Amino acid sequence: MEREGRVVGDASGELVTIGEFARLSRLSAKALRRYDELGLLRPVLVDPVNGYRYYDPAQAEGARLVAWLRRIGMPLSRIGRVVALDAGAAAVEIRAYWARVEAETAARRDLAMYLVDHLSAEGRAMARTGSTGNTGSTGNTGSTGSTAGTGEADGAAYGGSPGGAGASGGPGAVPLAIRWAALTDAGAVRTTNQDAAFAGPGLLAVADGFGEGGAEASAAAIEALKPSAWGARDGALSAADLLNALEDTADSASRAVREAVAPCAAPDGSGTTLTAMLWTGSRLGLVHIGDSRAYLLRGGELFRITHDHSLVQSMIDDGSLSPEEAASHPGPALLLKALVGETRSTPVAVACRPDVRLREAMAGDRYLLCSDGLSAVVDEAELRAAVIAAEDPEEGVRRLVGLAREAGGPDNVACVVADVDVCAEE
Repeated sequence: MEREGRVVGDASGELVTIGEFARLSRLSAKALRRYDELGLLRPVLVDPVNGYRYYDPAQAEGARLVAWLRRIGMPLSRIGRVVALDAGAAAVEIRAYWARVEAETAARRDLAMYLVDHLSAEGRAMARTGSTGNTGSTGNTGSTGSTAGTGEADGAAYGGSPGGAGASGGPGAVPLAIRWAALTDAGAVRTTNQDAAFAGPGLLAVADGFGEGGAEASAAAIEALKPSAWGARDGALSAADLLNALEDTADSASRAVREAVAPCAAPDGSGTTLTAMLWTGSRLGLVHIGDSRAYLLRGGELFRITHDHSLVQSMIDDGSLSPEEAASHPGPALLLKALVGETRSTPVAVACRPDVRLREAMAGDRYLLCSDGLSAVVDEAELRAAVIAAEDPEEGVRRLVGLAREAGGPDNVACVVADVDVCAEE
């Protein structure tokens, strides 16, 4: 019987009308009706005669949670999963969602800052040359180097390629070339190898597959980035053209992975990380998603130039974990972003669009790309020592895989080492 906005329920005690519940939850009646239709917040009782909705006051906390999640921009489909979880699991899901938002915002910020710097430099160049001046760049991406690489277990590839103009890309710039080596290893525990590595004249790449179709996913991602696939051209690309090429190849890699894992029983549970650098002779274009990594050795210092798209990294970023604590964090290696199959019911949604950015190459640079089978078991001090000590890229990859095996080899390993050198005079 309804009285003063309340009704006595059969099992839940005293219920309240939608109007009173709206006041309790600080949501509008319109929003409550919408959440009912979507299955996010069902009333306890719906009058079969007049259709009035009645709620238990104890539902107000859940209703406010839905409202707060909407305020941070969480999609309704994901909110439905969160409100069905217990408090601890819901907290993990919300952290993962927000870390992904911050990672995507950081990637857009980096691109925005690059565009500001690039356009500012163009403006200064135009001011110097005047209205009749002409700016341009020279350089060629050599095509005489042999293409070699592997995505197979225990595979290796070594080689080098002449490059075009140096970092500035302008007249008189020092011509640069790269020498490279790639190696994969199944490790000491796993019976199969889902990691892949490739090194060739136009591409350096590692990918760490996971799930039923992990091996197919990692191989497909790298195949989509090979120069033959992304249309590498003779002659150094402009910054704008290279950014466009990177966006295109990132999209191609995403499609390739979806197609590769489509036959799996659960395609949304299979996928791969991807960290790759496209070489144009004057610049390196970085494509990155997941927790594989790229490092730069310059001036005797080793710099990590990628940011892990993982829950642990997000906890380091917000101060919840120190780097030392993260090294022994007991939780699973939960990825916030990866290339995956069609997402249907995966508990933590992942984004399928890699970060892209440009880097200027300098003679003397040495780059290391690796899966977490190396970076998760060998600390950066040991990595730095091994990368510095190696006489050439081939020795570098063998040293690094050896370090991973000495640390127990619990996972597959993929690594690429590449040196940027001044082209030898002919």
